[in-house]
Amino acid sequence: RNFRCDCGNSKFKNLQCKLLPEKGKVNSGNKYNDNFYGLYCTCKRPYPDPEDEIPDEMIQCIVCEDWFHGRHLGAVPPESGDFHEMVCQACMNHCHFLWAYASQLAVPALTKVNSLEDEGIMLKAEESEEQKKEIKKESGVEHQEMKEEKQTEQFNEPSTSSGSDFLNIYGYCSKFLQTFPVETAKTTSESSFCKLKELQSKQFFKKDTATFWPSNWRSKLCTCEDCLKMYSELEVQFLTDECDTVLAYENKGTSDQETERRDPLMDTLNSMNRVQQVELICEYNDLKTELTDYLRRFADEGTVVKREDIQHFFEEFQSRKRRRTNRMQYYCS
Repeated sequence: RNFRCDCGNSKFKNLQCKLLPEKGKVNSGNKYNDNFYGLYCTCKRPYPDPEDEIPDEMIQCIVCEDWFHGRHLGAVPPESGDFHEMVCQACMNHCHFLWAYASQLAVPALTKVNSLEDEGIMLKAEESEEQKKEIKKESGVEHQEMKEEKQTEQFNEPSTSSGSDFLNIYGYCSKFLQTFPVETAKTTSESSFCKLKELQSKQFFKKDTATFWPSNWRSKLCTCEDCLKMYSELEVQFLTDECDTVLAYENKGTSDQETERRDPLMDTLNSMNRVQQVELICEYNDLKTELTDYLRRFADEGTVVKREDIQHFFEEFQSRKRRRTNRMQYYCS
């Protein structure tokens, strides 16, 4: 992810990149970890490890892209079919906002805990100034609505004078006009809604373990303006990209392999009708038989096949084909 080749930079002496000669001396976007030296996980061991006799699968973190032993993640991973992606311990500390989502979205690990202290640190975000203003605004709207309901009850009571009728009409019109700013405030509040702030306002646990996530968890991340800015600052914008998932990468690789294995001749045959397929197969078999017989003569005589000989064969083959076609007539019934 976001990686470039090093040819032509200061790592190689007297070697220029032929594809991009103006490439910089250092690829500042490249990040080199222990994987480039054949070391993986927090144990910094090679894979396969000749000194490790414990059978254990390795799982890749989707953030740092390093590979980890399942027993070195701080928690026992769920069954391999229960989760699709993993975020290691170090990346969870780096992307601290993911703990608020973990309580709702993450697949539980198989680690058994006996108390809340063992489970982790319980966090509850303090209300920000924006949240306080939002609460005050909502309470003001509720107070206004209660006041309007009382006025409506008074207006609905039977009146005995024309003056009270006038007040009822006036009050009704005032109530109708006052609904506009209230609706505007609600719409503005909904447009600036942040899923992360809502989750952070609740209690959640922060552990010193890796987390395991289902296939559709990325689509549940908040994409408001503040959160997108936070993703950019933490350099994890790819978390909201559904095409960045391990599953999407595997599907793309499988599709590319199927394309490479595809036979052009079979693709051509599949695009034809039955009559055209039979004619093509017959022509192919005739060409194969005649060319084999023609080349066998050179092999028996021990002579070299020249370009002129091949051209002469195809000219004779085309001539025989035209004679066969002229003698036969095809009719459609």
